[in-house]
Amino acid sequence: QVQLTESGGGLVQAGDSLRISCIASGRIGNSAVGWFRQAPGRKREFVATINWVSGGTLYADPVKNRFPISKDNVTFAVHLQMDNMKPEDTAVYYCAATEPKSWTFLTVRVGEYTTWGRGTQVAVSS
Repeated sequence: QVQLTESGGGLVQAGDSLRISCIASGRIGNSAVGWFRQAPGRKREFVATINWVSGGTLYADPVKNRFPISKDNVTFAVHLQMDNMKPEDTAVYYCAATEPKSWTFLTVRVGEYTTWGRGTQVAVSS
């Protein structure tokens, strides 16, 4: 059973950068590991995802070209580098993983992710 732990959240100003990380314990395999976020009063939404084996990625339009996702097979970490941050990026950010599927598998659907971390708070002031 994989467990996910997020870290690196905090308060930044608009235009700043922040990196949040997700450390996985247990075997991930051919899973997609993604980041989602949830702002107060809003539904949880997809941010970015990466396939653990192939490194293929997928991004939500609001963060494309601003929030590159990467993985480290040595430390079992998935990082989300958040650049040129905006107040609308304020949310709790969650790391999540799917069941092992294939080395090409990627999905934006919340329901496909079966393991979740507890989240890390990110706030961006204007």
